[in-house]
Amino acid sequence: MLRASAIYAAQLRRELSERNQQYAKDHGLPHCLSYGGQPVVCYEPAGVLHGNFHPASYEAIRTNPGWAKRLKKAHTSKRTSLPQNDRGFWAELDSSNSSDALLMNIFCFPGVAESSRVAGLLGIEPNAQPQFGWKARVPLANGRFDRTEVDMLLGTLMMEAKLTEADFQTRSKDYARAYRDFKKVFALSELPQTRDIYPCYQLIRNVLAAYANHFSFCVLLDQRRPDLIEMWYAVMRAIKVHDLRLRCKVLTYQELAEALPDDLRVFLSAKYGIA
Repeated sequence: MLRASAIYAAQLRRELSERNQQYAKDHGLPHCLSYGGQPVVCYEPAGVLHGNFHPASYEAIRTNPGWAKRLKKAHTSKRTSLPQNDRGFWAELDSSNSSDALLMNIFCFPGVAESSRVAGLLGIEPNAQPQFGWKARVPLANGRFDRTEVDMLLGTLMMEAKLTEADFQTRSKDYARAYRDFKKVFALSELPQTRDIYPCYQLIRNVLAAYANHFSFCVLLDQRRPDLIEMWYAVMRAIKVHDLRLRCKVLTYQELAEALPDDLRVFLSAKYGIA
């Protein structure tokens, strides 16, 4: 499965690279290409516009202090993978491969969070305001908490978004066993695993966060990543708390796009191939 994931991830990175190089050229958007054989397009803000965002989403982000601070989170590979720019700074959300940028493009777009159609698709009440990078409190067996960051909290729904990431992170089995509710929530023998590690640690942690906070949990994926979808189903099958399993779901960007405004759908189709 890990080898298949690497192949699917590489295919999607290649498509996004080609799409965004053409998109930036067609719209005259300031950008650069990362170093390496398969370059990633990174956009630079230009006044009130940013090539990695729909203009309406970007305006909403800039005028919301809680959302705007996400624009300042430094790119982890800025010194080794990207050329210097006049700004002297590259942010994670500048990258065309950023799943966080895609998530914000969608849910910061005016009217999406208030849409009854979107709310119905997600199984929540409409008018919930997105909180990005929400800090969950996941109880540990020693009485402390793991203050893990969840991509988005929308009402009572936790959401994890993925795009070109190769997997859901790995951790040792001892690390996972440190969570207070680990054995209560999961049938351990049914979880994807090797002798020493759990390859879907991020999913395990977020399911435990949903359990501790009495929330629902949705993984938002691209339908071009059947590998990640299968990984999530494998983890869901191991959840032995019945009502928690019912509160866990998967949704693709393509399914979500059907409920979005036409202008946003055109943007997602051109830039991400989400149709």
